[in-house]
Amino acid sequence: MAERVVTVFGGSGFIGRHAVKRMAARGWRVRIATRHPDDALFLKTCGAVGQIVPVFANGRDDASVAAAVDSADAVVNLVGILYESGRQTFDAVHHVAAARIARAAKATGATRMVQISAIGAAQESRSKYARSKAAGEAAVREAFPGATILRPSVVFGPEDNFFNIFAGLTRVSFFLPLIGGGRTRFQPVYVGDVADAVMAALESGDTAGKTYELGGPTIYTFRQLLELLLKTIDRERALVTVPWTVARLQAAVLGLLPKPLLTRDQVAQLKVDNVVAEGALTLADLGIEPIAAEIILPTYLHRFRAGGRIHREKAAG
Repeated sequence: MAERVVTVFGGSGFIGRHAVKRMAARGWRVRIATRHPDDALFLKTCGAVGQIVPVFANGRDDASVAAAVDSADAVVNLVGILYESGRQTFDAVHHVAAARIARAAKATGATRMVQISAIGAAQESRSKYARSKAAGEAAVREAFPGATILRPSVVFGPEDNFFNIFAGLTRVSFFLPLIGGGRTRFQPVYVGDVADAVMAALESGDTAGKTYELGGPTIYTFRQLLELLLKTIDRERALVTVPWTVARLQAAVLGLLPKPLLTRDQVAQLKVDNVVAEGALTLADLGIEPIAAEIILPTYLHRFRAGGRIHREKAAG
């Protein structure tokens, strides 16, 4: 069997590192395209010598993107940001760079492309993040009609930016905020299941040109997610409702931080449920049975328990 080459943009990120490990196990030769190749060196040990190679690529530059995908059989774009910073705007990253990657993938003769988007991507959204994701989907479809688009809900796992952040807040605060009353619904999906979906999309021609919405087995309100978190780390904290108007004011201040805990755009996103749409193709259509959050959360949130995991195990004994 001829060696298969895949270029992965964002391969050292949260979803990327899990996907790259699976690609290597399946025999792919992996190029991790990133602005900071040294930050991806840790992934080289996930494959045989020379199987995983970090390469430089800047999503704003045609030449470096073209070089990164040169002669690749497949291209995967996992790049995404949660807030804007300098030149790293939502439109630049999710739309313009995605279009550039798709054009380069088509030009090099790649037979497969996988694009990570997000549930809630919509051109009419109040959220710049969601609008940029929708624009990216449209641009990728135009340049590479056979691309497979994956739209996950909130992704959880050891390196996530959801449960880890709120668990960290319990160390410094006696309450957790319920923005808008905590009624927004989510369908959190395990990062391993998303990585499996990337592999299914990469290796199955049946997924070409299709869009899949990726959600876990359970729908929770924001309040229920925080209650699940507190139960998992065995802590008691008050859940305090933060009205939308107050949340927007707080976001205006917090959004000025180098790594903001909350932005006005995120407040806008929280006004819309983040669940798999009725009739959408899902993980089940990719042959994947999603893993429940209740099974995975204890495996990486134990460090937030009072006294840690060892203290809890001794107490139980």
